[in-house]
Amino acid sequence: MTTVASSTAPRIAPALRRLYLVRFGFAIVWALLLFAIRSALGPVSIALLVLYPLFDAAAAVVDTRSSGAPGPARGLQVNIAISLLAAIGMAVACGSGVPDVLRVWGLWAIVSGLVQLVVGAVRRGMGGQWPMILSGGISVLAGASFVTSASAANPSLANIAGYAVLGGIFFLVSALRLGRAAKER
Repeated sequence: MTTVASSTAPRIAPALRRLYLVRFGFAIVWALLLFAIRSALGPVSIALLVLYPLFDAAAAVVDTRSSGAPGPARGLQVNIAISLLAAIGMAVACGSGVPDVLRVWGLWAIVSGLVQLVVGAVRRGMGGQWPMILSGGISVLAGASFVTSASAANPSLANIAGYAVLGGIFFLVSALRLGRAAKER
């Protein structure tokens, strides 16, 4: 596995930093809205559940365009496809109830977490990527937890909101670390 060359890092880092800050803000607002709804599946929660993977796909498109490096771009392209499939799966699962929503969300979290871990590892040379690597690993574990919790007596969407907050915090930390790495260069 190769890392992003340090000569490309100054060009990519500011765009990634802005993207990560936007992703942080989106995740926090999204989580607050979903948490306010709790475990009810209605028009607003369904829209939110489909919107999150669509936003993730759009963010990966922006990331791909700004990175220009082939290693991360391939992983990001995979993430775009996974997130679009997750949005479709989420729309279908919402018609079946909270357990199926948790299963689809969990599978998406596992696969996209693996991709995030790999992309972060490839980019580790530019700085600010350890939070992304950790976030990817935690996403895999959280995804498995969502799949398992789908079989609980009273499954809830509240844990998904917490997952989004934690992911948002990792994006914020990574953005701050990218800013610090840029100043050190």
